[in-house]
Amino acid sequence: MSRDARWKALLELLVERGRLDVEEVATELEVSAATIRRDFDQLAEQQMLVRTRGGAVVHGVSYELPLRYKTARRVTEKQRIAKAVAALVTPGEAVGLTGGTTTTEVARALAVRPDLASGSPALTVVTNALNIANELAVRPQFKIVVTGGVARPQSYELVGPLADGVLGQITVDVAVLGVVAFDATHGAAAHDEAEAAINRLLCERAERVIVAADSSKLGRRAFARICAAGSVDTLVTDAAVSEETVREFEEAGVGVVVV
Repeated sequence: MSRDARWKALLELLVERGRLDVEEVATELEVSAATIRRDFDQLAEQQMLVRTRGGAVVHGVSYELPLRYKTARRVTEKQRIAKAVAALVTPGEAVGLTGGTTTTEVARALAVRPDLASGSPALTVVTNALNIANELAVRPQFKIVVTGGVARPQSYELVGPLADGVLGQITVDVAVLGVVAFDATHGAAAHDEAEAAINRLLCERAERVIVAADSSKLGRRAFARICAAGSVDTLVTDAAVSEETVREFEEAGVGVVVV
């Protein structure tokens, strides 16, 4: 296993568990304890974690794994979700895309739709995510509008008053949200308040709102609220979602598409 692959695996395990033990994770990843100690030390130097005696803990109370370290966990589910979300978009519409791994897959699904291969424009895509804009900018049939703002290194998203200025002057047909948590009672949420504020404004400028989230994000809460569940028209998620969770969202007025 390469160092990059180990680091991604370690950070994802850390986010999942909150604390890691050197010996245990060395056995799990089938590498030496000395290698894991060295990895922990190097990640601690980058302030990606906090070293403890015999292990490591997450850095900070509200920990967000930077996008560049996110491996393809639940990739099959995310691709199915993305394809279903893309199918809800009509040619010629203006689509708002927030940042995140699932919305990046939505952008890719839109890019390969045969009926969006031409048009003037085939779609107008508004995004505050630099990586999504970069991927779609090579599609001449898409009109790409990028908000201003300050880039967040964790998610490649632009946030702040400059982004507010652009979003305040436009409207979109549909906003597609990537979230870290979505609960029928507490609504959709993000780790960062500035990111949540931009996502909230995008929702307000949209005729309809779609949350694209795998089932691990559902029934959870996060630090910064984006919007109430009632502000979301459709949730697209994977088949691992429980019937009870689906019922709770439907009772909150959210249409649920399970793929």
